[in-house]
Amino acid sequence: MRISYDSETDALYIRLLEGEHQCRTLRLTDEIALDIGEGETLVGIEILDAKEVLGQGSLPTVILENVPLVKA
Repeated sequence: MRISYDSETDALYIRLLEGEHQCRTLRLTDEIALDIGEGETLVGIEILDAKEVLGQGSLPTVILENVPLVKA
């Protein structure tokens, strides 16, 4: 999993599966979209206006629980 943030566009992307995928986009709201791959697998989540949607003006802290750390 990879989480990336673009401060110029205030867009956050959570990539759940690495690699190239043919996806269709399912828009949940104007700000939130899901990238759905083959077999209805969730590939990624896009959040526009991320500071407002997630953190009321700032990005929230990410806390990982019970997740083994892997070196990149």
